[in-house]
Amino acid sequence: MVSLFKQGKRWLVLGHRWLGIGTGLLFALWIGSGLVMLYVPFPSLTETERLARLRPMAWEAVAVSPDEALTAAGLHGMPRSLDLEMRGDEPIYRMSSGDGRRITLSARTGTLAGPVDAEAARRLTGAGPGASVEEVARDQWTVTARYDPLRPFHKVALNDAAGTELYVSERTGGIVLDTTRFERGWNWVGAVTHWVYLTPLRARADLWRDVVLWVSGIAAFTALTGLVLGIWRLRVRRRYARGRVTPYRGMARWHHFAGLIGGIGLTTFILSGWLSMNPNRWFTSLAPPADLREAYAGADNPIGLTTGSLRALAADAPLGLHLARIGGHWGATGLDRAAMRAIGDAPSTAWIAAAAGLAMSGARLEGVERLDSHDLYWSPLTSGTLPILRLRFADPAATWLQVDPQSGEILNRLDRSGRVNRWLFTALHRLDLPVLVGHPPARDAAQWLLNLLAGTLVMTGLVIGWRRLVSGPKADAHSPLPARGERAATAPSSARRGGSRG
Repeated sequence: MVSLFKQGKRWLVLGHRWLGIGTGLLFALWIGSGLVMLYVPFPSLTETERLARLRPMAWEAVAVSPDEALTAAGLHGMPRSLDLEMRGDEPIYRMSSGDGRRITLSARTGTLAGPVDAEAARRLTGAGPGASVEEVARDQWTVTARYDPLRPFHKVALNDAAGTELYVSERTGGIVLDTTRFERGWNWVGAVTHWVYLTPLRARADLWRDVVLWVSGIAAFTALTGLVLGIWRLRVRRRYARGRVTPYRGMARWHHFAGLIGGIGLTTFILSGWLSMNPNRWFTSLAPPADLREAYAGADNPIGLTTGSLRALAADAPLGLHLARIGGHWGATGLDRAAMRAIGDAPSTAWIAAAAGLAMSGARLEGVERLDSHDLYWSPLTSGTLPILRLRFADPAATWLQVDPQSGEILNRLDRSGRVNRWLFTALHRLDLPVLVGHPPARDAAQWLLNLLAGTLVMTGLVIGWRRLVSGPKADAHSPLPARGERAATAPSSARRGGSRG
């Protein structure tokens, strides 16, 4: 039994050492890139930025009703989205079908608005004469699958002082992404590094997920073994020779102390990052599944808006309308999030609650709560939308539906596993804790402190690993000292063997 214990300890030490040498540089890259991501997120087009580029709605030019538009598009059933807005000088309907297709239809003529060419993309972005246009199917900033229904793109480089580049979908004519030189530059050492977002790898989603799971899983094991060994080798009472609490000398001694101080933070960051990849599909997605959205929409009924009645909504929708069917009733909201107006007589909260009950297959609704401020499960780090309605159901998964009361849209579906994931990933990895989120400077300070402590641990480990690779084991750096009262090593070779295991 003693021999088995010694063998296990030896393999734990050897495993940590060589895995640490293999993953040390990854740890350093993750720490540095994570700090960059605190200030420079991955490029995206926010709704505020998108709306800022829309022209005011030309209501007098709208000659096609929403029902006529759906018929002309050949859609059967409720589209995922139905918006009326401007594309340049043309009023259009934008629709997203259940199978992911994006359809753009003229609200003036009722005909499909065809693909846009490079010159049209230039006009739609308002680019000046110095702008250049390049066709792009997929690049570093449009690598994820959510852009697939919109490909290819016209990338319009405005050649302004910020180095702005706008991506216009050739299929829909919509601006779907903007980036600046600052964002692109910092993201190479930020999100691209942190998420292993290399285009050839990330373009193959399943392969990318497997690679990140295995790499981060090995790194998590390395950090965990280091934390276990660090605590194991610490002696406060029965100390090592000359009263030391650590058996190590030189750089290894600093690595041990750094691990005791920063090891918990590093292990927490790496383990929670691994969990973010949802190993073994332990956690359900926050995005409502298609069947839930379809059930929430309810029976397929005509919208019933004429072009004349559309104009009656214009005062609340200077940029256009978002139309939604909820529980078989249609509603409209301005694209700038003006309040939902029922096309009928249904009161909004009761309307949403009834539709949610249908979506949840009749599960008992335990309560409806209106949130006007963020709480533990609705954080400004994950969503800035307020107010929201939280509907709690007594189904086996203890599901919560969180709904935007302005548009009636289900913002996310949070079941028991999602709430666990909120603490295991969001809280631990992003320090999404109320006491810190409410005080951003304190959260930044905590992030920097934990990452600098982890960085010290990693840098000392890199130095030790490099020295070992170059020079082999050094007795003066790694030899464990005997505990007080124990016999010292009887021969230099015995000390060296002990050091090689430490």
